[in-house]
This record gives sequence, C-alpha cells and structure tokens, in this order.
Amino acid sequence: MASEPVIDTRSYRDLVGRFATGVTVITVNDAGTFRAMTANSFTSVSLDPLLVLVCVTRDASMHDPIHEAGSFAVNLLAADQRPVSELFARRGELTEPMGGLPFHLGGTGAPLLEGTLGWFECEVWREYDGGDHTIFVGRVVDMDYSRPDEEPLLFFGGRYRQMAVAP
Repeated sequence: MASEPVIDTRSYRDLVGRFATGVTVITVNDAGTFRAMTANSFTSVSLDPLLVLVCVTRDASMHDPIHEAGSFAVNLLAADQRPVSELFARRGELTEPMGGLPFHLGGTGAPLLEGTLGWFECEVWREYDGGDHTIFVGRVVDMDYSRPDEEPLLFFGGRYRQMAVAP
C-alpha cells in the first residue's frame, strides 16, 4: 500500500497561484445588509442547466449569508477595477453599503456592481463540502454582459496582471 505524499501547504498554494484566473466580486443581500468579497475561485459548470460555482471558506463573513439567502451574484471585474478588488479583499465591515460604489439590486436582491465586465445572478442550486470551503453551485437566473470590449482583471503568482496581445 502506497503512503500519502507529504505536501506542504505553502508549496501547494504557490503552485495553485501559478494558474491565472479572472477576478470577481461575490455579493449577497444578507437580510438588508449588502456584503461582498473578492474571489477568484469561480468557474462555469454547466450549460444545461446554466450553472456556475464559487468556493467560500467556511469562516468567511460571506459563507453563512450565502447559505441563508439562497442566492448570490458574481461580478466579473475589468482591468481598470483593481481598486474594487482591493476594497472587497479587506476584512471588516465597510462604512457605506458596497463601499460607496455604484450598484443596483438584481431580482434576487443581490447587489450588482456598476462598471464590471458583466455579472451573473444566481440561486444556490447545491452546496458541497470542499474541505475548509463550501462549494456553492448557483443556477444562473439573470446575467448582463455590459463591457464586452474591455479586458479582464487577472491574478497570477500573487499579483494582478494584464493580458498580453499575442503577435
């Protein structure tokens, strides 16, 4: 019987960080309090039904509100929205709803940020145990692709990046 390999957490994080991702802000309406967090653990899951997933650590302030609300939104950030990402990456409560950024409420009540590449509004379809995270699979109930000509905000190797145009 083969033994389990010993992999240290830092090495694991370093290698996972070498996978380039887009940057999103996950939002939820927590019984009238609007919450948001920056996340890059987002992916499309299915076309039939339309499903996406986000992974949220169990001790994050967003975890229980998503579970209780049964809905959330995923806001896809554009390259010029690094300050938005940094705002919602901080811990603690904001003094103004959504940090004073312009937004409107979607049909589920989730805040939808203005100026993003677009957004997906989702109802929680399933929740799965993901170790120290919960994998929330959301059924897309509405979406908007508002800035199709803009570049995405990217994250790679622990830093924000920009796309390079191939020759």
